[in-house]
Amino acid sequence: MSEFTNPAIQAMNLISYIGDEVARSGAVIHHLPENLHEIIHAPSYELASQIVEELEEQAILKIGHKMRRSFPGGGYMDVDLTLEGWKQYEAEKRGQFEGNYGFVAMQFGDSNLDPLVNDIVKPTVEKEIGYNLIDMRDVARARIIDNIMRTQIRDAAFVIADLTHDNSGAYWEAGYAEGLGKPVIYICEKDKFDGQKTHFDTNHCTTIPWSRGGEGAFCQELIATLRRSLDL
Repeated sequence: MSEFTNPAIQAMNLISYIGDEVARSGAVIHHLPENLHEIIHAPSYELASQIVEELEEQAILKIGHKMRRSFPGGGYMDVDLTLEGWKQYEAEKRGQFEGNYGFVAMQFGDSNLDPLVNDIVKPTVEKEIGYNLIDMRDVARARIIDNIMRTQIRDAAFVIADLTHDNSGAYWEAGYAEGLGKPVIYICEKDKFDGQKTHFDTNHCTTIPWSRGGEGAFCQELIATLRRSLDL
């Protein structure tokens, strides 16, 4: 998956960034940084600027002053959210914004699970229902990883949680998504699921088993479950 997101998610990232900064400092942002495009995961500053302009036109952002970027400290100055912008900011924090991607909670390094997810599940989900699938390896950046993870789950349309390894992180991420009201689809390696089951809090949930050699049937059931969960 590309490190760049689509414009809708870039716009939400911008709203979140401004809201976080203003809430932290208690003051408007004196000027938006030169690396704004990196912060919101846009390909360039110019494209990030287009999003700024559109959000201002939609009365989501308030911009006190604009200067040419060639001026020191130039660009967009005295930036804040409008009342409507703060409403969208709060909605995103409550998980009510849904991006066009799903999040995979899993343990990394499994010689069977990694290729299943990367080589089969991710391309199948994108082809069949048009959603990208990401995991923490796709979005690791130089910030506190817990905050990144929460943001990715909060903005996901759904979460797929693999329970094969009884990984505490995967269980936590699934629980966080459940608490936000996100659709969570559980998967597990077939022998593990048949023999040892999963934690009693999830063993009553619909779980799709996977196995080497059974990838086709697994993907078929996974796609059908996603379609039902997302009303597609």
